Amino acid sequence: MRCLVRLGPSGLIEVASPFDAVTHAQLRAVRPRGRWLSGRFCWEFPLEAAEALRPVLLDRFALDPELAAWWQWLRQPLPPLPPHRELVAAADLARPLQDGRHLFAHQRAAVRWLLARRGAVLADAMGLGKTLSALVAARAMVRSADCRVVVVAPVGLHHLWRSEAMAVGLQLELHSWARLPRQLPEAGCVVIVDEAHYAQNAHTSRSQALLRLARHPRGRAVWLLSGTPMKNGRPAQLFPLLAAIGHPLARDQRAYEELFCQGHWRERAGGRVWQATGASRLEELQRLIRPLVLHRRKQDCLDLPPKQRRLLPVQLTEPEARGFETRLQRMVDAYRRRAARGEVRREAEVLAVLTALRQIGSHYKLPAAASLVGQLLGAGEAVVVFTAFVATAQLLRQRLACGCLLTGALPAARRQQLVDRFQAGASPLLIATYGTGGLGFTLHRARHVVLIERPWTPGDAEQAEDRCHRIGMGSTLTCHWLQLGAADQLVDGLIASKAERIALLLQRGSSSLTRRSLPLMVRELIERW
Repeated sequence: MRCLVRLGPSGLIEVASPFDAVTHAQLRAVRPRGRWLSGRFCWEFPLEAAEALRPVLLDRFALDPELAAWWQWLRQPLPPLPPHRELVAAADLARPLQDGRHLFAHQRAAVRWLLARRGAVLADAMGLGKTLSALVAARAMVRSADCRVVVVAPVGLHHLWRSEAMAVGLQLELHSWARLPRQLPEAGCVVIVDEAHYAQNAHTSRSQALLRLARHPRGRAVWLLSGTPMKNGRPAQLFPLLAAIGHPLARDQRAYEELFCQGHWRERAGGRVWQATGASRLEELQRLIRPLVLHRRKQDCLDLPPKQRRLLPVQLTEPEARGFETRLQRMVDAYRRRAARGEVRREAEVLAVLTALRQIGSHYKLPAAASLVGQLLGAGEAVVVFTAFVATAQLLRQRLACGCLLTGALPAARRQQLVDRFQAGASPLLIATYGTGGLGFTLHRARHVVLIERPWTPGDAEQAEDRCHRIGMGSTLTCHWLQLGAADQLVDGLIASKAERIALLLQRGSSSLTRRSLPLMVRELIERW
């Protein structure tokens, strides 16, 4: 095996070599500490250990060219930034934007907060103008340090970023999550990451590419934007974001998972596996992340009309109920046949049953959804409908014979055209899937939102509603949740449990956690069924 010092996929230093007791003893003594990665047969060190590694490695190890460039930049750091008061002055917060808009008070506070931090997560609720706040703060950095601005955002949001940057008078270098840049300009750069929760799994190549970008030596600041930084209510999802902004908690992932994720070894066929999907000590975690994570709710910042939710039980006729049970039994039997052939895991049958219940239930809720939407349209209301299934969206549009259909099959430009058509009043109805309509669009013309079913994560449900509940809306927003049987009740209960955990972590003064376990909820569902 070749002795090599290289740049790892997440922007850390990797020292690869055959086992040598002397070299390993020397590397164990290096500070900041490294760790041995048995799966990769190498040591991993933070960038701060570069100077301490030089005398240990000397000329015995080959140096990867890319890491050599990083080491050179580390030895020639960027000039220091001006004091915070000068950065705030450069932001020119009192001056109107080029399109005549003024920043709201909470946006001006967000700009000052960002300019005081080189790494931060702006986790304000959807609709509070995180995009504009980050751009104004980045403009102050450009004026003060002559650096560039790199924005990572989903392709469907590039139009929004370009238009907001034009209003600020700022040039951007836009990248999608599918193609994160490997290098930054040598003169320095502000990195803004939109929808940062896309990197909530530390083991994916996307998360590692983000960490590599965030740790680049020519980065002036890394600001992450996400209204749902912990979408599924698991502290493990927060770890990659904390690592990207350089939070001290992220220096030791195993210690973090033991403290806050109920990390433990679990015996499984073939050996032990590390499991860290729980949540614990959330009050302590909230206190520790508060300096670098800013989360504010709409009711704390804006005087918006209220948002109310209505649960609408859906009843099936006797023939419909028999048809529902027959379809479900067919899907369960088909799954068991596949499990007998070894094509799927037998222990995953419960999850397969839940998925089948949601899919079939979505179809059987179509008459109730069409009736409700028809009544609202007949009363002259503007309505947005969200569903998790493309087939349901298509069938509903066929039933109503009107409205715009927004799915992931449409190109980004066409999606924006349909949203603009709805916002302009040319269409009273917009039917969308969560993954498409719930991302980045402003739909505040709607006074009613219909959720045919809910996604598994509370962040997605909240984000879908808040596409309509935002600055510019004129009256109360009513959210109609169609609920058919035990499956929907389970998902809605799961959403409430996860939302409670998220609130406990992100919101000050939240009460203690009283969540219910998913296995218990599943057992209750099966007993009812």
